[in-house]
Amino acid sequence: MTQEAGRTDEALIAAVGGDPRYIELVTRRARLGWWLSAIIFTAFVGYLALIAFDKALLGMPIGNGVTSIGIPIGLGLILLAIALTGLYVAYANRYHDAQMAAILKDHCA
Repeated sequence: MTQEAGRTDEALIAAVGGDPRYIELVTRRARLGWWLSAIIFTAFVGYLALIAFDKALLGMPIGNGVTSIGIPIGLGLILLAIALTGLYVAYANRYHDAQMAAILKDHCA
């Protein structure tokens, strides 16, 4: 990269970083990430609390089978994590990417 291109990139980064729309976008994106993290954290802590305080509940078989209740609950946690990741990606693709593209377009990038 030449020095001139480096200066252009630095100017673009500074211009975009100072744009109020970008600051709002970063704030909204971080807030969404923290909320989704809090949801999955709460679910996993709840599952760990069940393991710690009510092992018998998780060990109860489903119907007359050998599979315990803990297996589908654990699978549910994994599926919840996948679903929340998909939700974040879908939301980011729909809103965040479009907003970032508009910001970059306004700054001639």
